[in-house]
Amino acid sequence: MASEGRWAGRNTDKDRLRASIWSALVEAGVNVGPVESRIPNFAGADLAALHLSRTPEWAAARVVKCNPDPPQIPVRLRALYDGKIVYAPVPELTAGFPYIKLDPADLTERGVDYELAATSQGYLIYGEPLEFEAMERIDFAVVGSVAVSRAGGRTGKGAGFADLETGIFRELGILPDTTPIATTVHTVQLVDDAVLPMMAHDSALTQVATEVGLIVTHTTHPQPKGVDWSMVQPDQFRDIPFLSALRARMEARP
Repeated sequence: MASEGRWAGRNTDKDRLRASIWSALVEAGVNVGPVESRIPNFAGADLAALHLSRTPEWAAARVVKCNPDPPQIPVRLRALYDGKIVYAPVPELTAGFPYIKLDPADLTERGVDYELAATSQGYLIYGEPLEFEAMERIDFAVVGSVAVSRAGGRTGKGAGFADLETGIFRELGILPDTTPIATTVHTVQLVDDAVLPMMAHDSALTQVATEVGLIVTHTTHPQPKGVDWSMVQPDQFRDIPFLSALRARMEARP
């Protein structure tokens, strides 16, 4: 059994679930690289991205938000080749700005390979830094996951970054309830609905793409309207340089 991870202690049930999934990926031999305390990379991540890109919601999207982790490199790459604007966060939000914008037209003009720009190291070099308030409406949102359910439940690596970002997007009005929230995972990462109950501040998945196909969750979970600041952890305020100032700006909005 893998350890419960770097951010263990916030929810012991989810800690155990994450550890079991990390172990199951390794035991099945479908992990690509280390898994513990990570959104795990997996064999077939490119196929999962392909299934996601064949949805009508993807085809209609102009702006795609995607998490920075390795298993979603194929998602970011497909978005760039499909001519979409890509928003990707600074990994672990450790810089003085939260997000990066990748414009495929700009990358092409500068001679930057999409394959390089789709990696977190590459987009930090070649992308445009952005504050949350400068972002356009998001048409399609992709989040990283450790475990997911067919009902739209999800847990990440335990740091709370996805829930925080999604809450900020919703409060700023750039992530409407109609925007799909999707993830790509290996089938090993699918768990029973009862194992992964949704909390009030959780954003439910609408689509789950795996190496074998697409799951439409038909979730009935009400999406949160903004940030539940009571759920933001002291270490997040400590470690995310811009978070306190962003909260002050958001709370000062009319």
